[in-house]
Amino acid sequence: MAEADSKVNKLADIVHALQDGAASNVTHTGPIIVTGAAGFIGFHVASRLLRLGAEVIGVDNFTPYYDLKLKEARFTRLCAEPRFTPKRFDLADRSLVKALFCEFQPSHFVHLAAQAGVRHSLVDPHAYVESNIVAFLNVLEGCRHAGVSHLVYASSSSVYGANRRIPFSEHHGANHPVSFYAATKAANECMAHSYSHLFGFPVSGLRFFTVYGPWGRPDMAVYTFTHAIAEGRTIEIANAGHVWRDFTYIDDIVEGVVRVLAKPPCQDPGWDGRAADPATSSAPYRLYNIGNDRPEEINHLIALIETALGRRAVRVNVPLPPGDVLETRADVRDLRRAVGFAPATTLEDGVQRFVEWYREFHARPVGQVRPAGLPATA
Repeated sequence: MAEADSKVNKLADIVHALQDGAASNVTHTGPIIVTGAAGFIGFHVASRLLRLGAEVIGVDNFTPYYDLKLKEARFTRLCAEPRFTPKRFDLADRSLVKALFCEFQPSHFVHLAAQAGVRHSLVDPHAYVESNIVAFLNVLEGCRHAGVSHLVYASSSSVYGANRRIPFSEHHGANHPVSFYAATKAANECMAHSYSHLFGFPVSGLRFFTVYGPWGRPDMAVYTFTHAIAEGRTIEIANAGHVWRDFTYIDDIVEGVVRVLAKPPCQDPGWDGRAADPATSSAPYRLYNIGNDRPEEINHLIALIETALGRRAVRVNVPLPPGDVLETRADVRDLRRAVGFAPATTLEDGVQRFVEWYREFHARPVGQVRPAGLPATA
């Protein structure tokens, strides 16, 4: 127990350095495993932890859900860091996950690997079972047997599904998913709670709200619209753009992840199963929203991109696709109370930063012009 407490305190020191802006001299003796390290959020979380002096083991299986060149570019940057160890394999392979834990004995685990995308789950649901259910079970088993101090995993705002109570609160039910992707993330929350309850190790789930920023996913709205407008291609706009999303800038997401990682949840002695709060538990288990608490209309997003690029969008209106919802909005009061932070980057600032990165990253000949389909929003 003393060793586990020491590891937690080391990570807390890293976060204090982050808050004080003095991270350069911080060291961390226990490795942190970050899965999905070649993905959008995983890359940024791993990068931040490395800058804070942590030793990071980055795992990714490089699924071809989108352009692998982008994943390779992210991973190459991480591999240039001396405290980064790359691992390429599928977390659905139980034997390889077991070997990972045996080799590195991590103190903390950040599970961000998943098969993403609401609409793609209609096309290939089995991939979501393998990546989001089987792989997560293997991670839970590994954390259980390795005595990990804290597991933080990615859930999604998609779990709120048919819920229409705005803003979305962790204390409301999330029992009616409207996409199979959301169903797998809701299943992750149930699985995580059962392991925390049965085996007593701290687990925190993070419900991310429409993440965007440099090095983002090409299927997400900000990237898709920017790329299409820059190339003069048509963009499909659901419901005439009258759709609201709680866009959350990547740096804010990362700050939230790192702060939560440094603060493992404790058992809630006041938790009452007769009036069960889904966000807390008698086990060391917690759920948090990470969002801006300020939804923006898609039409406003497009206008900001047009301004940043200096080009007008060519639009075509389409119906709202199956599995999508009209509005998302995060209640982030619990996150603010727990770790003293809530995302605050405005969409105006975030879009400008993204477009600046986009121009630099795509400073090369443009490919064949083709219509742009509906972007993902989760």
